[in-house]
Amino acid sequence: MRTRGFEVVSSWEGKGIHIPERKTAGSAGYDLEIAADEDVQPGRVTLLPTGLKAYMAEGEYLAVYIRSSMAIKHGLILINSTGIIDADYYNNPDNEGHIMVAVYNTGSSVFHISKGERVAQAIFTCYLKADGDRAEGVRTGGVGSTGC
Repeated sequence: MRTRGFEVVSSWEGKGIHIPERKTAGSAGYDLEIAADEDVQPGRVTLLPTGLKAYMAEGEYLAVYIRSSMAIKHGLILINSTGIIDADYYNNPDNEGHIMVAVYNTGSSVFHISKGERVAQAIFTCYLKADGDRAEGVRTGGVGSTGC
């Protein structure tokens, strides 16, 4: 049986991608590193690759948040406030479930992020369904695949 956790996306294998870790026993989040150097332009959205995918069981999702140091010290925010990685995003045919971090630079100058820099944190989370829920759709791709 597959276990909850992170894996390197096949196209990023051999490129020095690190599996996320919690830094302390009391930490909820797993720090996500960026897979390649990126320049985040001021006033623009940039998709930052992690080179990772995450497996989780039905009834779970992965919540992605900006690290407080990135927000406070550098003015980066997640464009969607909190990223939600659904369990069925794993190994989807569009991009293998590659986790991307969509950041917005609130500053007035370019912010350079180096490969391996920890930008976001991810927390495995359980959720409830409404009584009588009968969702039967099947994911066919990545971002936006369940509708606009």
